[in-house]
Amino acid sequence: MDNISKTYSEEIDTGMSANDGVLSHRPSHNKDFCLVAEELDLLSVKVDGCKKCELHNFRQNAVFGEGNVQSKIFLVGEAPGYNEDIQKRPFVGRSGKLLDQLIEEALGSTRASLYIANVVKCRPPDNRTPQKLEINSCLGYLNKQIELVSPKVIIALGNTAFKALVDATEGVTQARLNLYSYRDIDVVPTFHPSAALRNGKRVVDMMREDLVKAGRLACL
Repeated sequence: MDNISKTYSEEIDTGMSANDGVLSHRPSHNKDFCLVAEELDLLSVKVDGCKKCELHNFRQNAVFGEGNVQSKIFLVGEAPGYNEDIQKRPFVGRSGKLLDQLIEEALGSTRASLYIANVVKCRPPDNRTPQKLEINSCLGYLNKQIELVSPKVIIALGNTAFKALVDATEGVTQARLNLYSYRDIDVVPTFHPSAALRNGKRVVDMMREDLVKAGRLACL
């Protein structure tokens, strides 16, 4: 094992510090960004083989994440669902379609220009909320993804993502009125797209407002 791989593996094991055929972790220029992409690829391989919690027994695929490693905005969801587990990509079902729409409307952008990942990389049985042990088992991977991408703003999609990043007792409905930080990165809490689909236009409108706020903070 080379020095980079060895050091990298040790960092993840101690908790320190995606592809659809077109989208890749690898940018086409700048040596520093290529190094980031290489480290993300190494981490992705590690996630594929992860057996830190029982969720690996139920998955078809681990869903690492995908997007632009230069992105100013990093979106964090809860966990893969059925479609994500099959396609090995985050947010590809109905929730993903709504998220894509809101990214375009609120940020004037596309998901390919951002970075998207989940707190938990394997689908929980019956799409239940991830348990604390499962979240803690995966959190080192997410921490490293955020460290490598180094965004200006994190959008936390739903309570699980928000509370995994921020020590808070309030839920997203109240939290979205405030601004938080994670390792000196602004965190904008908002609803998970699945909650917006269940609750209708009012929640969709609030999600759109929150993404607009994130865009302003990121100076998009």
